[in-house]
Amino acid sequence: MFDTQEAPAAPGDLAGGTALPVSSGTTSIHLLDRLNAVFKHRRVAGSAFLIVVALMMIQTYSTTPIYQTQSRIQIDDEKTTNLSNLNTELYWQDGTEYKKTQFQILRSRSLGLRVVKKMGLDAPGSTAGEPPKSRDPISLLREARLSVSSWIRGLFSKKSAAPAVEPPAPNEDARTAAIVNGFIGPIAVKPDTDTRLVYIQYTHPDPEFAARAANTIADEYMQMNLERRVENVNKLITWVTGEVDKQGQLLANAEAALAHYRENNNAMSLSRQDLVGQRLNNLTSQVSQAQAARQQKQILYDQVKNADPADDTIDANPAVGANAAVVDARTAVRTAESKVQQFTRSNFGDEYPPLKAARLELANAKDKLLGARRTVVESIRQDYQAAVITERQMVASLDQAKGEQAGLDMKAVDYNKLQREADGIRNVYNSLLTQQKELSVVANSRQNNVSIVERADVPGVPIAPQPKKEWISAILMGVVVAFGLAFGIEYLDDTVKTPDDIARRLRIPLLGLVPAIRGERVPLLTEPVPHDFGEAFRSLRTSLVFTAEGENTRVIAVTSTQPLEGKTTTAANLALALALGGARVLVVDADMRRPGLHKSLGVQNTIGLSHLLQGQARVRDAVQKTAEPNLLMMSAGSTPSNPSELLGSERMSSFLANLERGPFDWVIIDTPPVLAVTDAVILAPKITGLVFVVGSEMTRIVHAERALETIRASRPRAISAVLNRVDFDRNKYYYSRYYGYQYKSYYGQQPTQGAA
Repeated sequence: MFDTQEAPAAPGDLAGGTALPVSSGTTSIHLLDRLNAVFKHRRVAGSAFLIVVALMMIQTYSTTPIYQTQSRIQIDDEKTTNLSNLNTELYWQDGTEYKKTQFQILRSRSLGLRVVKKMGLDAPGSTAGEPPKSRDPISLLREARLSVSSWIRGLFSKKSAAPAVEPPAPNEDARTAAIVNGFIGPIAVKPDTDTRLVYIQYTHPDPEFAARAANTIADEYMQMNLERRVENVNKLITWVTGEVDKQGQLLANAEAALAHYRENNNAMSLSRQDLVGQRLNNLTSQVSQAQAARQQKQILYDQVKNADPADDTIDANPAVGANAAVVDARTAVRTAESKVQQFTRSNFGDEYPPLKAARLELANAKDKLLGARRTVVESIRQDYQAAVITERQMVASLDQAKGEQAGLDMKAVDYNKLQREADGIRNVYNSLLTQQKELSVVANSRQNNVSIVERADVPGVPIAPQPKKEWISAILMGVVVAFGLAFGIEYLDDTVKTPDDIARRLRIPLLGLVPAIRGERVPLLTEPVPHDFGEAFRSLRTSLVFTAEGENTRVIAVTSTQPLEGKTTTAANLALALALGGARVLVVDADMRRPGLHKSLGVQNTIGLSHLLQGQARVRDAVQKTAEPNLLMMSAGSTPSNPSELLGSERMSSFLANLERGPFDWVIIDTPPVLAVTDAVILAPKITGLVFVVGSEMTRIVHAERALETIRASRPRAISAVLNRVDFDRNKYYYSRYYGYQYKSYYGQQPTQGAA
């Protein structure tokens, strides 16, 4: 069934021996392994699931149904309804700000008051807009808590002034203000993205009231927007009419003053002023051009006036070097020089006629080049002098024109002033007159940039609560809470629960499993016990028999981490199982502080191990017979003052050595818990093996690990574990999946069995 092996030692332990590896258990974890926690805590999880579902559904069915409907309107820019050429500053320039403002107006108190009055909600005795009080238990509990809290605070604190509230409008009384506040609360304005459409949603327990409210809000908003536009236009018409009359009188006065000035100052001569001004402008332009031409030619002349025509560097000036005559002469010089160099390289003498002719040709070419350069320089000088003369003539003409213009300007200053005033007044008057006519057209058209696209219908289904969705939500929430509670309990439970915990965390071999027995009596194999309990100890006996080696007596100690884990019961039944199998067994109660093994086996505790170790009795006196012929027992005896010293004494070592060579096949020693006292640790290195009993779902893993560390410090030969008090029904899935514990389902309901 379960293999047992040498326990692995800490580094440095078991020198000269090699410990066998311990199986780490199942390495892959299946989803059903996780669900085992839910099955294990199914009662708690099921209760939590039912409570959550019940509370949520009570909340659902006790909540007043809420209905929601919506109307749809279209809000265009104000410019789209403009029928005139009025100044665009009369309208909103930023479309985003305009829409946000309209959304706030839709939820404003002014519009809410109009709708309340339109629907007659402010009439005496009207209760149409009042929603019914909440009937759900959460609301009742909230109201009760607030009432109790207010009453308690009133007992211990002085009454404070009521918090300031926003006063109602001048045309509202307190009741109307409360009705308006309650009415505008459920209004929701939701624009349709990337369109000019806006949804006006209204929520109310009465579906007909919700539809009526949504439609009335749309109607009143459209009417209020139109009234505001007409009111603004009428105000503007009134102002423009007054300005037209005012500007008309000013225009008449200005034209009369202009006519009077013409008569007194011979204003007919002022007609030449335009011609003189035009001539002055032309001369000014010509002077600028003459000055620019003179400056350009002066710059060119300054570059060549001091240059030597005989110096070839003068050709670097573009005006000289680019001249056609200079270019031709320079080419002739290069040609003549080439001929002279050719004759010179041929070693002809100076008297050679062709050479003389070539040199003469070169001299003539250079004279022509010099003459061409001088001609270009002289031409530049003459152009500069001509430009200077032209500039002087233009400046003289400009000065003459300025004199004529100054005379006319002195005469026309006052006339032009009167003319400008009259023209300005005339322009303003004409503009105002045009706007007056256009505003009259706009006021008569009654154009509105708000229109109703879709009216609200009476909703047939409430938006809350929705039982189908609430049932799904409640079930999902219940499942989440149930699973979370089960997994949380499983996570917080750090006790040893399964054989995998022993293999992975405690790192010791598992000898076998012992099922839990309900009831307070100690179950023994010599009495009627459940079938699976007896089979468990037969499996333990088989594991011990097939893993034990050698022909000497095997001395096995039984201990645990802490009390009440069932080590004494395990020791007694393990000894009985070996004895019932035909082996000669001696069971020794080494728990001299709290002996209890003799009670389980039904013997007296008059003389026992303590008397033997103190030299007060012999072995034959301390050993007693039990009801099983093959089983003998040595009780603990009276409680000594120094149990640990007695177990570590030479007499105990000699006693154990004699037992290994004695007539018994097995010696089972019941020892105290490890964390309570050190008795088991003292005996561990002196015996064949140690059986470590772990109470399933009783012993914390950290405590068991600490106990094993204490035992390993004494270098025991071998350690095996027994998982005791396993609840197979509670962990049915786990053990059926991994260990095939199907006794009951395979054999049916087995009767309880005794020694036979």
